[in-house]
Amino acid sequence: MIRVAVNGYGVIGRRVADAVAAQEDMQIVGVVKTKPDYKARLAVEKGFKIYASDDKSSEAFRKAGYQVSGVGKDLVKEAEIVVDACPEDVGARNKATYEQLGKKAIFQGGEEHDVAGVSFVAQCDFDQAVGKRYARVVSCNTTGLCRVLNAVDKAYGIQKARVILARRAADPEESSKGPIDAVVLDPVTLPSHHGADVMTVLPHINVVSMAYKVPTTHMHLHSLIVSLKDGGATEDGVKEAFEGTTRLLLFEGKEGFKSTAQVMDYARELKRSRSDLFEVAVWKDSIKIVDGELCLFAGVHQEAIVVPENVDAIRALHGGYSASDSIRTTNKSLGIIK
Repeated sequence: MIRVAVNGYGVIGRRVADAVAAQEDMQIVGVVKTKPDYKARLAVEKGFKIYASDDKSSEAFRKAGYQVSGVGKDLVKEAEIVVDACPEDVGARNKATYEQLGKKAIFQGGEEHDVAGVSFVAQCDFDQAVGKRYARVVSCNTTGLCRVLNAVDKAYGIQKARVILARRAADPEESSKGPIDAVVLDPVTLPSHHGADVMTVLPHINVVSMAYKVPTTHMHLHSLIVSLKDGGATEDGVKEAFEGTTRLLLFEGKEGFKSTAQVMDYARELKRSRSDLFEVAVWKDSIKIVDGELCLFAGVHQEAIVVPENVDAIRALHGGYSASDSIRTTNKSLGIIK
C-alpha cells in the first residue's frame, strides 16, 4: 500500500482523497485542513484523520470539538507521498518541509513548472515522472489541451496550435467571486500562459493561447485551430483518433449537446461522486478540417479533470507501474468510461 497524505482539502484535495481511498494499492493516512468548517466534518465522516495546518489552527479545531492527529508536518512524516492541493503558491512554500523530511510530493497546476521539474499528464509523459521525487500535475485547462493535442499529434503531427479559452469565472462554491456580469480578459496582455504550460508537457508542439472569463461556474470551453503536418488528414480520422483516446469523450449536437450545460447534465447521470466529469468533452460536430487546419470545441470540467492525473502521478513517483497499467487501474476505480 502506498501511504498518501493530502495537504489541502478544498476543491481538488477532497476529490483526490476520495480517489486515492478508492485505489486498492493506496491508503490515505490523513488530510491537512486549515479551519474547522463543513469540509472538516465531511472528512471526519469519511474516516480521514485530520491534521491542522499549524498550532493556531489546531487550537481552533479543538475549540470546535474536533480531535486532530497533529499538524501538517506530523502527517508528512507518516506518508510516503504527499499530494499538495493547497492554494496557488502555497505548495511551493511547503516544498521545504517535504525536502527536509525526505518525502516525495505532487504539486498542482497553480505552481510553476520549476517547483517539480516534471509537469505531468498521464497519457503524455508518465515515464518522465517514474521514480522522481516531485511532479506537478498541470492545471485543468492544460490537462485538457494536452489530452486533445497529444491525440492529434500522434495521428497527424502538429505544426502549431492556436487556442482560445472561455474560462469559468469561479467554482460553484465560490460565491465571493461571482456571478459576474462581464466577459473579463484574463489576461489582457497576450498570449496567456496556457500555451506555454502545455509546452512543459509537450515541448515539441508550438501552442499560442488567449483566455477570458465568462459568467459560468461549471466548465471551461476551448476553441482550437490546429495546423497539421499531414496533408492527408481527414475529419473521420481525427474522430477515430479521439475515439481511441482514453479520458476523452465525443458529444454530438444531434443528441442535444448544445452547450456545457447538457454535458454537465449528462455527467450527473453517470452517478459519480459530485457528478464529476474526468474526461475532456469534445463536440464531434465541431471537428472540421479547413485548408489543412483542424478546428474543434472542447469542454473541461475544472473541478474533476486533474483527479485521475494525481492518482497516476502517485504511481509514477512510487515506481513499479507502467503508464497503461496505472491508467487502466485508475479508470476502473473512478468509473471512467474509456
